[in-house]
Amino acid sequence: MKRMKAGLVGCGNISAIYLKNLKSSPVVEIVACADMVIEKAKERAEEFGIVNVFTPEELMKQEEIELIINLTIPAAHASVNQAALAAGKHVYAEKPFAVSLDDGRRTLEKAKEAGKRVGSAPDTFLGAGIETARHAIESGLIGRPIAASAFMMGAGPESWHPDPEFFYAPGGGPMFDMGPYYLTALASLLGSMTRVSSSAGIQMPDRVIHSGPKAGTPIRVQTPTHLAGTVDFENGAIATMVTSFDIPGGSQLPRMEIYGTAGTLDIPDPNFFDGDVRLRRAGSDEYETLPPVFEPVNNDRGKGVNEMVQAIQENRPHRASGELAYHVLEVMHAFQRSSLEGKHVIIQSRAGYRQGSSDQ
Repeated sequence: MKRMKAGLVGCGNISAIYLKNLKSSPVVEIVACADMVIEKAKERAEEFGIVNVFTPEELMKQEEIELIINLTIPAAHASVNQAALAAGKHVYAEKPFAVSLDDGRRTLEKAKEAGKRVGSAPDTFLGAGIETARHAIESGLIGRPIAASAFMMGAGPESWHPDPEFFYAPGGGPMFDMGPYYLTALASLLGSMTRVSSSAGIQMPDRVIHSGPKAGTPIRVQTPTHLAGTVDFENGAIATMVTSFDIPGGSQLPRMEIYGTAGTLDIPDPNFFDGDVRLRRAGSDEYETLPPVFEPVNNDRGKGVNEMVQAIQENRPHRASGELAYHVLEVMHAFQRSSLEGKHVIIQSRAGYRQGSSDQ
């Protein structure tokens, strides 16, 4: 089967793993790199043997390219997505889907108008860890799911990232940076989210970059760094969720757990594609490790790109969809709105595609 020609825009830190993994893709061929800083694009192109290097504007004009892989900073996700769609190309972007809900909605509208696909990270929920948990739930191993917990609690990225300011700008923070992994996994396991109630704050406003050429530079914190709340699901389940960059001492709370009428599932870190899924049945004192539904891979970023292209070829819905990403975006905004407005926030969108057999 002919591989779809793709161009990658945004040649920062995360681009390397995409380029490495997609180099052996049976359905995608990356033929060009682009970045606003052309030297970054040249470096990545040389590193991975890619012939063509363009500016982002030039990339959109290349007729042979059918798919844009958008790895720009969060503030640019929506504009690059919309430019790709306007150029008649499918697009797959890093998370979050957009910074604002209006931009997210416009992206979905433009995709529909253009008759093109739009997909979005995270795609970690397609990995063996979350897919094994989904299979366990759909097989009835925990009975009817009634509750969940999700905790992402640690120090901020300024301790290791050489250019971390965007993590503390609108569209950043622990909810917009790490929340998509947890909320997308929860949507995959439990379905659509319908209501959010939360508190959010900037608990540690004084931050400094620790590494790289900007070491010692103060960071202006412009977005909540600790968010705690509850999420109601359409199926009746209730989740407790905390995301925080304000816990420098770390935490022993579980990453994720799903609770059912017949047992509990211990879910691995949804930031990765692998990890053990453990089941504790009602009445038992012991956890058992469930066999993975397929061979685990630790870092399979780009899996969502492959799955979207395969779905295009097979004329079926793709799973890491724009609709799912927009649903997650609405829930993330609801965490901030609920705290600011002091009330529950009702979620209008739904999660989109979820059902189907586990995909390898």
